[in-house]
Amino acid sequence: MNISAYIAKRITFSSDNKKKLSNSVLSIAISVVALGMAVMLITVSTVTGFKNEVYRKLVGFQAHITIKNRDINDTYEAEPVSTNQSFYPNITLNKGISHIQVFATKLGIIKAKTEVHGVVLKGVSIDYNWDFLTEHLISGDLPNVKTDTKTNDILISKTTADLLNYKLGDKVFIYFIQNPPKARAFVISGIYNTGMEEQDKMGVFCDIRHIQKINNWNKDQITGFEIFIDDFNELQSMTNLVEEEITSVVNDDGSMLQVSNFIKDNAFIVQWLELSKINVKVILILMIIVAVLSMVAALFTVILERTNMIGILKSMGANNITIIKIFIYNGAILIIKGLLWGNIIASILLYIQYYYKIIPLDPKLYYVDSVPVEFNLYHIALLNIGTLIISTIVLVFPALLVSKIDPAKTINFK
Repeated sequence: MNISAYIAKRITFSSDNKKKLSNSVLSIAISVVALGMAVMLITVSTVTGFKNEVYRKLVGFQAHITIKNRDINDTYEAEPVSTNQSFYPNITLNKGISHIQVFATKLGIIKAKTEVHGVVLKGVSIDYNWDFLTEHLISGDLPNVKTDTKTNDILISKTTADLLNYKLGDKVFIYFIQNPPKARAFVISGIYNTGMEEQDKMGVFCDIRHIQKINNWNKDQITGFEIFIDDFNELQSMTNLVEEEITSVVNDDGSMLQVSNFIKDNAFIVQWLELSKINVKVILILMIIVAVLSMVAALFTVILERTNMIGILKSMGANNITIIKIFIYNGAILIIKGLLWGNIIASILLYIQYYYKIIPLDPKLYYVDSVPVEFNLYHIALLNIGTLIISTIVLVFPALLVSKIDPAKTINFK
């Protein structure tokens, strides 16, 4: 039997503790550990959830990887590329690449009775993945681009509909500034709302055949390809793989294709989100330091109150290592108790926010309308185990005080 662990349990759960000063000190220390763990879990869950939610929404609009004409300027007006490529659609046979789709974009102006509004008309085809927009569809239906006949249906955002006072089923005229100017009449078949106001304000979805006709392109000409991957963490390696696939591709006009990815296209947003990691690290370090210091203070109090017991154990032949282990075990048990309560508190608060969204955000500033949370078991386990290990190791130092205690002077210590 582990005598140190046995004595530590007796000290921790003894009914005599209720009469001692250390009981109040330990209660405060456990509360500090619990609060620290709750703050750490909430911080990591909200920051991770916020970053992943913004990434997910941006990818829903833009895809992970994009292939366009190398000569393209940084605008929505592009020189076309052909769909007759060796990698389309066979590139999805590569492990890690889940989907490829074609698209075409065109700048346009929607004119209402009293308002005009600039939009980016995105033409999509039969292979378009509607999962993201289906999730955020609030009324109506998606444009049916799977028929042989070109559809006049368009999907617009709630932001645009409210701004121009349009509703489901209304006829919309979109004007295209080119030589000569052109206009097309569309019918609103559906309205979506992602909560990302800047993206919603510009995004209008239609049949790709409209863009091709407006640009005088044939049915094989598009703006580019969008590729989705299975694991965002593999974005760079998947980008490199796609680049290898298209290296030898030369268009009919002699131009070549270029590959871009989500991080390159959204460098500012990505850098902004990555800065949050610094705040998380600072909070984690501060919370661990506060929790450790509170437990160290509590352990000093316990050792001082148990001086008489330490003297008796030493007089009975117990060595310093055995007694030190008693107080380390004692501290570890108390830390585990604090961590348990911290996990319970954090789980309740995160659960409430996840389902009831009681803390709102301004989508104009944060791209989401409420604080998103993400339950990541790996992060939860890592925080708990890391805090327990660090705190227990630090407890060794106050426990060394035991070696300075002389049994002859402490047996009658009161």
